[in-house]
Amino acid sequence: MISNREGRSVRTPPEACMQPLKHRQSTSFVSPEPPVTAMRNTIQDTLAAHRNELVSLLSRYVARGNGILQPHQMINELENVIMEDEGMQKLKDSSFSKVLQSAQEAIVLAPFVAFALRPRPGVWEYVRVNVYELSVDHLSVAEFLRFKEELMDGEFSAMMLNDRIQSIPRLQSALAKAEEYLSKFPPTTPYSEFEFDLQGMGFERGWGDTAQQVSEMVHLLLEILQAPDPSTLENFLGRIPMVFNVVIVSPHGYFGQANVLGLPDTGGQVVYILDQVRALESEMLLRIQNQGLDVIPKILIVTRLIPDAKGTTCNQRLERVSGTEHTHILRVPFRTENGILRKWISRFDVWPYLETFAEDASNEISAELQGVPDLVIGNYSDGNLVATLLSYKLGITQCNIAHALEKTKYPDSDIFWKKHEDKYHFSSQFTADLIAMNNADFIITSTYQEIAGSKNNVGQYESHTAFTLPGLYRVVHGIDVFDPKFNIVSPGADMCIYFPYSDKEERLTALHGSIEELLYGAEQNDEHIGLLSDRSKPIVFSMARLDRVKNLTGLVECYAKSAKLREMVNLVVVGGYMDVKNSRDREEIAEIEKMHDLIKKYNLSGQFRWIAAQMNRARNGELYRYIADTKGVFVQPAFYEAFGLTVVEAMTCGLPTFATCHGGPAEIIEHGSSGFHVDPYNPDQVAELLIDFFDQCQKDPGYWEKISQAGLKRIYERYTWKIYSERLLTLAGVYGFWKHVSKLERRETRRYLEMFYILKYRNLVKSIPLAVEEQH
Repeated sequence: MISNREGRSVRTPPEACMQPLKHRQSTSFVSPEPPVTAMRNTIQDTLAAHRNELVSLLSRYVARGNGILQPHQMINELENVIMEDEGMQKLKDSSFSKVLQSAQEAIVLAPFVAFALRPRPGVWEYVRVNVYELSVDHLSVAEFLRFKEELMDGEFSAMMLNDRIQSIPRLQSALAKAEEYLSKFPPTTPYSEFEFDLQGMGFERGWGDTAQQVSEMVHLLLEILQAPDPSTLENFLGRIPMVFNVVIVSPHGYFGQANVLGLPDTGGQVVYILDQVRALESEMLLRIQNQGLDVIPKILIVTRLIPDAKGTTCNQRLERVSGTEHTHILRVPFRTENGILRKWISRFDVWPYLETFAEDASNEISAELQGVPDLVIGNYSDGNLVATLLSYKLGITQCNIAHALEKTKYPDSDIFWKKHEDKYHFSSQFTADLIAMNNADFIITSTYQEIAGSKNNVGQYESHTAFTLPGLYRVVHGIDVFDPKFNIVSPGADMCIYFPYSDKEERLTALHGSIEELLYGAEQNDEHIGLLSDRSKPIVFSMARLDRVKNLTGLVECYAKSAKLREMVNLVVVGGYMDVKNSRDREEIAEIEKMHDLIKKYNLSGQFRWIAAQMNRARNGELYRYIADTKGVFVQPAFYEAFGLTVVEAMTCGLPTFATCHGGPAEIIEHGSSGFHVDPYNPDQVAELLIDFFDQCQKDPGYWEKISQAGLKRIYERYTWKIYSERLLTLAGVYGFWKHVSKLERRETRRYLEMFYILKYRNLVKSIPLAVEEQH
């Protein structure tokens, strides 16, 4: 039976296996007694000695359904088990019998059983067992009472089935009857006209909002029960209302909606998530409506609160996402025993803060949702580790999105990890990656390249199959790239901002004045330096963060060394700051200095324009289109790019695109058809490819338009947020179902990951120095 509280999904969180997380304190009227743990230890000992017998008994408690078990019911269930299997007598003879004799009540909320134990007058102990994970946790009085309140906190509304259906044969019979009954109604008949009759058969809301949709769902379930196959099951699970509350985790950088793009560690991932949540909320609302429910979904983006916010909103605790009704950014600060960290720190330095961050975030999430989410989605290494901790604590489905795994971006960073440790702390990051990717219920990637690479290139995840950190540990089977948890779900670009240059009526012509000043203005300032003397030339354009991997300086040097290319086109790059004094990012400072050196060394004045990072997405979209008006191109020259959101943005605007062959863009672009692959490790070939393209455009005026249209066709077929959100929610249903039915199958893996986290990760992060705050 699937049931749900009207208006939100209902689950009950387990305590963290790795470390107990703090809770909001309930009002206390007496001084608390020191915690008693004798009974918890007894249950743990019984699990070690009589695991199968105890699992069998506790599973029977859970099978009775959510509720309160009285002492006699617990004892009777044990007697019934012994009658069916004499081998269970050893459980009654064990010390666990003392636990049952002292139990005053048991609260059952699958998969948890919480006992209120009274070993002697005036002494109480509260213990909760996760029957699926076989973990045992001590509860405070307040935690036990809050757990108990989940039974009665608000009115419940049955969903899909009611108590008239209590068995599979009864369900099959009712489905067949409902299918015949519904065939008499016109397809568009609203659910309200036959709701009462379906209730009498045992069905509640959640099957659909019209006769046709309900009939389709009924037919799908009948097929599954009679002749199950994977596609039918996926179709059915994708339509069941299973996901109402979603948490998306992205701790590092400046996560905001305005004035953040281009700040350190702040780029495509922020854009990705903001576009993602708008598409997800829209799809969730549509599915809920189509299933005939009146439920309000909620999405929380959990990120770091930065008190020194540099003019952004990153110091605000809660902020609604524009273009949505039920999605908010929830910011939680990094803190230590010395207080809250006020300033930004690099993504490479966040590891000592994440465990406490996850504890605090868990409490904040519970407060905002008045419950727990159905799905947590981690982003990048830090977000995936926090998602792992939340999944452990809350017992929810976990999805990982890597975006970029640093091990692939920095060649030989494993074997030479000690060389990079002071600057990058790769030992902590690679350890966190291994834990998170193996704990995840499912992983989504933007391309196949991320998983298993290509014939000539190793995939991001594949690179974690076997590697060594000398003197630390050796990985012989880090991840299985054939694991069915891997799924390709490609994002798109926001079609309201990024649309073809040819859509003249939609063009933001009011911004052309500021764009022309940005590109051609004579003034040299903190926003742009360099001049473009010949405005008739096409523009080679690139926009990215200014760091080593994005390789903007590599593109500039490639252009500077090619006299022919400099003669044919202008070069414009957008990224970073002009002045090193404005940056606190180690890599960005080095790239700023290198950019200035290249400008002087090759005397690029008149042919090159360097523009500081741009925060205005609407103007950025029009900037792509303005470059297209010059019959220019977009170049993405990164040494490695997991996906390449700017590639999709440029192609969506109709701008012919040249992108790195290392990573996702090689899959987005069909070389020579919808764009071109370039190898940043061979800059001379990059220059020749660009020269050949512009030569061809001069010979054939229709060639530029041909590549432009092929790029647009490629985007519309595969890279839209509508396709993305549909697929992601379907996967969440499938893997959420699998997590429920598989129960104990992954217990050994999770226990191993616990050990790895506690014995290895925690010790590694202790070696990372905490940030030093400036005196105020």
